[in-house]
Amino acid sequence: MKLVVGLGNPGKEYENTRHNVGFWLVDFLAESQKTDWKNEKSRQAATAKIKIGGQDVLLTKPQTFMNESGRAVLALVQFYKIDPKDVLIVQDDMDLPEKTFKFYLGGRAAGHHGIESIQETLPDLEFMRLRIGIGRPELPMEGADWVLLKVSPQERGAYRILFEKEILPKIQEWLEKPRS
Repeated sequence: MKLVVGLGNPGKEYENTRHNVGFWLVDFLAESQKTDWKNEKSRQAATAKIKIGGQDVLLTKPQTFMNESGRAVLALVQFYKIDPKDVLIVQDDMDLPEKTFKFYLGGRAAGHHGIESIQETLPDLEFMRLRIGIGRPELPMEGADWVLLKVSPQERGAYRILFEKEILPKIQEWLEKPRS
């Protein structure tokens, strides 16, 4: 089984903020297979099980706040006995232009508190990363305000197109790739 973790903050007030682009992607994947979310309180996560190309995939949205995401990821990896090579973390990234992405193994947190939490909680976990660009704010807005700023339905729709046309094929490629 593969684990795809969308990073974000739980709650209605964060739902349409840039910081929740990881949640948006796993929501898109669950919706595309008409799968419902299940609240796993003991693991501090919402989960949904899907199949992509015959591969079992556990989607998750940690129900901790971003800076405590590592607790939920640790609980899921341990409970489902998921190999670290089978973990993909999806995050927002201000260092990438809006609606672009990078898919790669490992790397430093670069100030992303969700990634910092996962790396602190699971220091030996060499996981795949999918960084989705949200761009930087124009001055004088602070980065923290930018990531928590709500987006328009049109902007969110543009991300759905990115997920469907560009990111989903990359996830399928990762799922099909033999582990080394």
